[in-house]
Amino acid sequence: MSERIVDWTRGGEAITYQACGACGHVQYFHRAFCAVCGESNPRDQRASGKGTVYATSLVCRAATPETRAHVPYNILLVDCAEGFRMMAHGENDLAIGDSVVAGFKPFAGKLVPFFTKET
Repeated sequence: MSERIVDWTRGGEAITYQACGACGHVQYFHRAFCAVCGESNPRDQRASGKGTVYATSLVCRAATPETRAHVPYNILLVDCAEGFRMMAHGENDLAIGDSVVAGFKPFAGKLVPFFTKET
């Protein structure tokens, strides 16, 4: 099994994905196997943080008391350069098709990926 990179879900400042050595499939949600061919132990990879906005939704009503201080906030679907799609936070003025790059910001007590327009 490949060594785990400490990503944002474990408190690090990295976005990770998996790549299958057998068929080349790329997957964002970590599994013990490739979701396409079933090969065990796909390799963990560090993402570049670059991508394109696929969809955006501006949240104007807090879902929980912890998120109230962040309203309004933008939730994005981002097609990442490595071939996977992920959901993340981003600048409020981002639009579909914008080229973006990930950084990290605190949100409701956790450090989360935060996309800004690539310059």
